[in-house]
Amino acid sequence: MSLFRPAGTLSATGAPVVLDPASAGWSYAGLQVVDMSPGESRRIHVEGVEAAVIPLRGSCIVEASDYSFKLEGRTSVFEQMTDVCYLGVGDDATLISDKGGRFAITTAVATEQRSARYYPASDVAVEIRGAGQATRQINALLSADVPGPQKLIVVEVLAPGGNWSSYPPHKHDESSDVEVQLEEIYYFLIRDRTRWRDGFGMHRTYTLDGEIDETVEVRSGDVFLVPRGYHGPCVAAPGYDMYYLNVMAGPDPERRWMLYTDPEYAWLWDAWKDLPPDPRVPLY
Repeated sequence: MSLFRPAGTLSATGAPVVLDPASAGWSYAGLQVVDMSPGESRRIHVEGVEAAVIPLRGSCIVEASDYSFKLEGRTSVFEQMTDVCYLGVGDDATLISDKGGRFAITTAVATEQRSARYYPASDVAVEIRGAGQATRQINALLSADVPGPQKLIVVEVLAPGGNWSSYPPHKHDESSDVEVQLEEIYYFLIRDRTRWRDGFGMHRTYTLDGEIDETVEVRSGDVFLVPRGYHGPCVAAPGYDMYYLNVMAGPDPERRWMLYTDPEYAWLWDAWKDLPPDPRVPLY
């Protein structure tokens, strides 16, 4: 089965993406993307998983019997940062949106009961990674150093049109002193200047044994699954900024993010040391 899931292939009523570990063919990471009309509410079930609610467009309230988090969202992932909240295992909640919008619910299979948390947009760290045409913006929504989850790691990546990201190619499919095993979901959005489906980009994932070698055209709403192997680059077509939401989780007892660069491309890190970043980054 292809690791590429084009927009619409994972949809259900009111949800452009419904992906759990079973349908992904692995053990930990999951993603739902839900569209909500003004005034609509949606129940979030987190049996056996921990979760994070991430507004992609619009604002919402996430509430349960003992808390209520108001998430000030955004008009677009290309314009603003967003508030985020975390829900622990078994901590079912209700998602309410007065004006409607699109919201990502990222999940990871977990065993520890942890308290729900609210993370304001002002606390989200922004990293500028790479250089030149490989410059991109990393929004560390729930990166491995952000406290709260047991397993779940969530970051956003933004690359201006014409730039490469997730590059040099890297992997995280073994447990070692330099790498940690993590499944990873890519959910793509492209900033189109004309019509919704005009913008596009590219993504590649491969293994050295050749069992996986996929280079695909990606558009808004597409999903790519990385169970193992080197992944990158993600390339934004000139004129079309690229966004992707990364959801990661794995078996390691410690929540960490460590990667191993493909040795064929590792020289690029030294080559970029004196190359300035793209001045278009950060986008905000």
